[in-house]
Amino acid sequence: MVDATHPVTFRRYQATDYAAVAALWTRINRELAPAGMEELFERYIATTIDGELRQLPEIFSEARRNAFWVVESESGIVGSFGIESHGAGDTELRRMYLDKAHRGRGIAQRMLDHAQAEARALEMQRNWPERYLQFASINQSIITAAVAFWVGLFCVVGLIFARRRSAVMMALLSFSVLVLVIAMFAIYELDHGSKGRGLAIVTGKDVQARLATADTANSVLALPSGSEVKILSTRGDWVYAALPNNLRGWIPAKDAEQVRL
Repeated sequence: MVDATHPVTFRRYQATDYAAVAALWTRINRELAPAGMEELFERYIATTIDGELRQLPEIFSEARRNAFWVVESESGIVGSFGIESHGAGDTELRRMYLDKAHRGRGIAQRMLDHAQAEARALEMQRNWPERYLQFASINQSIITAAVAFWVGLFCVVGLIFARRRSAVMMALLSFSVLVLVIAMFAIYELDHGSKGRGLAIVTGKDVQARLATADTANSVLALPSGSEVKILSTRGDWVYAALPNNLRGWIPAKDAEQVRL
């Protein structure tokens, strides 16, 4: 995407852009650091680059309906922005940075328009498990699996005691086994997906996910109320959770309410 008036190009992030994007994120965040908080921002910059930028191709992969772009001018990379999907109809704008020299030229609006257009396009693309499993709940899948199991068991018993094998009974057994396998797969996908076991909502205000189970431990990520996390384990009054941006950290158990959808 090129504008002759403001000659910058939007293109997908590549591994060779790592150093330039790291430098961009560093100088933008240093610019944003309030007086007296420079050291805190330096830790944040280091955590962000080490925890997110190094894994950026995985975090923003198209398979997850995510994307990340750099803004390139004749002088090099002057901006970045990405979109991260959190489910149907919920896409977050991420890491939208633009160097000061290129602000006020309408570039940021173009970045936003580009991200919105791509988000709408990616939202319409569903992988095949999502397309077929969106119509069933986990309880429906469990009931289906139970019915298929008992029908299959009935067929096995019938074939054992029958004087001769029935083609109808064999066909019914094969069908019930197929249904059972599909239902078990659906149960696994629904239970272990992003909305499955361990899903929790952050209920506290400005909760800090930390590197250890202590209020004095370094912060990994600030979580506003309503953020979704996935609980991986529990230790005392803390829970270890998978966070947005593919990060992990400890948060107080009282600030996260586990749910099942």
